[in-house]
Amino acid sequence: MGAGRVHAYGAAVGLIGDLLLGDPRRGHPVAAFGRTAGAVERVLWRDHRGWGALHTVVCAGGAVALGTVATRAVRTSAVASVGLTGVATWAVVGGTSLAREARAIGRALEAGDVETARARLPHLCGRDPQSLDADGIARAVVESVAENTSDAVVGALVWGAIGGVPGLLGFRAVNTLDAMVGHKSARYRRYGWASARLDDVVGWPGARLTAVLAAVAGGDPRGAVTAWRADAAKHPSPNAGPVEASFAGALGVRLGGTLSYGGRVEHRPVLNGAGRGVETRDIERAVRLSRRVGWLALGVCVAARHIVKGRTS
Repeated sequence: MGAGRVHAYGAAVGLIGDLLLGDPRRGHPVAAFGRTAGAVERVLWRDHRGWGALHTVVCAGGAVALGTVATRAVRTSAVASVGLTGVATWAVVGGTSLAREARAIGRALEAGDVETARARLPHLCGRDPQSLDADGIARAVVESVAENTSDAVVGALVWGAIGGVPGLLGFRAVNTLDAMVGHKSARYRRYGWASARLDDVVGWPGARLTAVLAAVAGGDPRGAVTAWRADAAKHPSPNAGPVEASFAGALGVRLGGTLSYGGRVEHRPVLNGAGRGVETRDIERAVRLSRRVGWLALGVCVAARHIVKGRTS
């Protein structure tokens, strides 16, 4: 069996596994990586970019090395190779957990239980929930669904197509490190700089593919492209901007504006200013769009890897 088919079958198995099983409640490999990265940080932390870069190299490089060793160990068996790719894909994608959390918040809002929705919001994003009303919570959920479609699904599939199992594990490692140390707190402003910048780099192709597929799969392709072109560059994140703008245009809603993280208020530009404000019902629409984007991304990535491998074989 060729490498292209191994990856295709394995990636499909992994995405189906995520759809059916979601993330394990205990013993998740990403959580184990996070604990390991935390232990490395306790040894290396200095308020210095160089030490932070070393932390990134050790943790992300270790994940890539682990994937390389595992791939070589099963390379003589097509079945084992498919199984390894499937397990790795299942471990690093998080589409089902994303949809589950978003829908739980949506159900609470539909029932008028804003307090429960506020309590669940930190499971999905880092906003300060107490400062948000029902519509603000719904907007935060839609924005998080959009951004995490790229980070938790499409980006992983892209790097799996590029680098196989090492690419899958490396992408998730970098993305996890950014979540752990990449934010601009006093402790991590220097130490987390390398992780944040590397996450911007590895997230670039997945974010653009997510934006394209949101335009294709959404209800208003022209609106998605228009919002992307007009507003994406205004967003402070080079990768979240295209994704959120494209989702906003595809769904016909307005994203962005004032938000609060850890007590710090940010006034972000409006994305798709021609759209209406986000309502609770838009959470389900965003989840369905995210699902369609994920499956389209699988098809695109599998086809691209098969074509590349076919030309080089």
